[in-house]
Amino acid sequence: MTQVTVKELAQVVDTPVERLLLQMREAGLPHTSAEQVVTDSEKQALLSHLKGDHGAKGDEPRKITLQRKTTTTLKAPGSKTISVEVRKKKTFVKRSPVEIEADKQRELEEQRAAEQAARLKAEEEAKQKAQAEAARQQPAASAEAPVAAKAEPGSPVVREAAAPAAGEVRKKEEPRRVEKREVVDDRRERKVAQPRPASKDKAPSPRVAPRTLDEESDGFRRGGRGKGRLKKRNQHGFQSPSGPVVRDVSIGETITVADLAAQMSVKAAEVIKFMFKMGTPVTINQVLDQETAQLVAEELGHKVKLVSDNALEEQLAESLKFEGEAMTRAPVVTVMGHVDHGKTSLLDYIRRAKVASGEAGGITQHIGAYHVQTERGMVTFLDTPGHAAFTAMRARGAKATDIVILVVAADDGVMPQTQEAVQHAKAAGVPLVVAINKIDKPEANPDNIKNGLAALDVIPEEWGGDTPFIPVSAKMGTGVDELLEAVLLQAEILELKATPSAPGRGVVVESRLDKGRGPVATVLVQDGTLRQGDVVLCGVTFGRVRAMLDQSGKQVKEAGPAIPVEILGLDGTPEAGDDLTVVADEKKAREVALFRQGKFREVKLARAHAGKLENIFETMGQDEKKTLNIVLKSDVRGSLEALQGSLNGLGNDEVQVRVVGGGVGGITESDANLALASNAVLFGFNVRADAGARKIVEAEGLDMRYYNVIYDIIEDVKKALTGMLGSDVRENILGIAEVRDVFRSPKFGAVAGCMVLEGLVHRNRPIRVLREDVVIFEGELESLRRFKDDVAEVRAGMECGIGVKSYNDVKVGDKIEVFEKVQVARSL
Repeated sequence: MTQVTVKELAQVVDTPVERLLLQMREAGLPHTSAEQVVTDSEKQALLSHLKGDHGAKGDEPRKITLQRKTTTTLKAPGSKTISVEVRKKKTFVKRSPVEIEADKQRELEEQRAAEQAARLKAEEEAKQKAQAEAARQQPAASAEAPVAAKAEPGSPVVREAAAPAAGEVRKKEEPRRVEKREVVDDRRERKVAQPRPASKDKAPSPRVAPRTLDEESDGFRRGGRGKGRLKKRNQHGFQSPSGPVVRDVSIGETITVADLAAQMSVKAAEVIKFMFKMGTPVTINQVLDQETAQLVAEELGHKVKLVSDNALEEQLAESLKFEGEAMTRAPVVTVMGHVDHGKTSLLDYIRRAKVASGEAGGITQHIGAYHVQTERGMVTFLDTPGHAAFTAMRARGAKATDIVILVVAADDGVMPQTQEAVQHAKAAGVPLVVAINKIDKPEANPDNIKNGLAALDVIPEEWGGDTPFIPVSAKMGTGVDELLEAVLLQAEILELKATPSAPGRGVVVESRLDKGRGPVATVLVQDGTLRQGDVVLCGVTFGRVRAMLDQSGKQVKEAGPAIPVEILGLDGTPEAGDDLTVVADEKKAREVALFRQGKFREVKLARAHAGKLENIFETMGQDEKKTLNIVLKSDVRGSLEALQGSLNGLGNDEVQVRVVGGGVGGITESDANLALASNAVLFGFNVRADAGARKIVEAEGLDMRYYNVIYDIIEDVKKALTGMLGSDVRENILGIAEVRDVFRSPKFGAVAGCMVLEGLVHRNRPIRVLREDVVIFEGELESLRRFKDDVAEVRAGMECGIGVKSYNDVKVGDKIEVFEKVQVARSL
């Protein structure tokens, strides 16, 4: 029987613990705390209760009505602003099988009726065509009799003899004409059967030479004076549609008015006119959001197909088949710590290579990525300078590190960069393993390190925490085996898996431009296997892997999970943190890379917008509690602690402040990267930013502010939190009037003669009609008069005449309440 706690069940179903406990109480379960155990039978009872709440038990039709209201503000010429409110309401009804079957029968009957109407219409058209043909032949036959009679004018005998002859000619000619019409229908030829105009001396010939469609092809006429000229044909192939044409309109996340009109095959002026009727003035080049464009297309009678702007990315994800047997992979470890605390010396001892001797001042000048084979398994290490690359990769969504080794010198203590490393690791959610280095020195004090890190909420295991503290000596090699054992133990707890048989994918650790080899990228394969010759896609760059080099510079043919390699063959230098994906063909890789390059500017603009303090509440997630993230730097420790205490005390049940990073000293490049990764604002109290930090702030559009008074910081944060709370709408009753008599007016209908009891009655304010203190109507005034004069307001104790707009059922004794709605800003 599987048993889990309430807290674990809440994490599985992705819901807050408090909400889950409330649902369990409603289901009749006895759970009251997050640590109580939930059995399978109790899970089933909770599921049955939730199904009942969501309508899974009843068979009756359910109706769901969705309403959406969006309000936008448009700037008109000058200083005017126009508020546009768009309301949408959709009702979904679950129909019964009987209704569905009735709809099918009705559609079948409608189809049969349409077919019968079409058949009757075709018969009627054929009948009319036959009558028109007979009427056209009759004048031509009657014209032959007078012509034949002109042989001997005035002779009745000749006329009587010519009449039967003309009748015989007509009888002989009619079958030929019918025969010629049949030829026209069978061979698709047009033959002219009308007789030529007869001269006065000669009777018309009973035979007429036919002209086929081939003789009049290309608009030329054979014979006569106009031979060789273009002849305009009085025929065209266009037929006006019998009904409106419904087109399929594809709408992405955004679309311009011109593109929308082109897809609907209408002029852009029609769309602009429709938008004006909706109350939204637009131009031909204005960009519409997906919901507005969908509403316009549906109202104009077209079918809408919503298309995601990331369709290429989705197709690429679907085309990558990641199948195979999952196996345990090596952990990826990042070594972090303060300058000159022995990070590189510790790695040097582990992998038996002298790296520190070739570096200036013992400081790592580039990102190193390499793996070592130990007796207990393989471990991959990342050595980062100043933690900037670690945070930069996480800011782009890449999680390349599984475990962080925090190196602290036992003779130096917890330093500013040590605090930064702890902040970065906690923000990334990566477990820590603390290596207390230089314990071989006489002045080493490991207990001082434990006390300093405990103040940063890094509690040792021997003190009841979850962070292992390992004393090591990079010089003597003491404790290195215990350190590796602790790292591999953390890896076993994490249960790291990979699929070596699948196509490779990973993350870019660093990239550079080599003069002889071109773009070179150091990548960490996270899953699958990367092989030489594969077509890879790295962010906005792509290419075919021409060569792969391992950590020692030797060429390799393939690299499995958790193996870092240098690859050659890309068309550019990708950024640290870009995802690497193996693509089936180069054409697809080029297409996606070009699409990402087009989206690069939009992403940067969105990032810059999200980092502003004024817009911070617009980019919050859908959490129950909105959070304002802050990175705070001050000149002294006392000011920092006072500011952190004051800021953490702000907020309420809806909004809160979280200081994601704080320290003493100037604002550095690492602080700017942390603010970018955590979507936070930068505050400097009596300190300034260095050149590297200012460069990142300007490039990414972060919000950085300087202060020298504590109250100024608290006031600005309060304003930001107040903006996140929004505002409330309240009603103020302005006046009450009692109806004493009702008069009938031919212009206004029922006019109430009233006495104002309280306050003021305004003409331009909404009203309510109360009968026995119950609201029976809500609307507005149509007229307000004192005797014969129109007035704007009437005070208490005065009589007036009130005409209520669109309401004539006013009775004596009713009360008319005048009120106004006021928006009141919420405060902490």
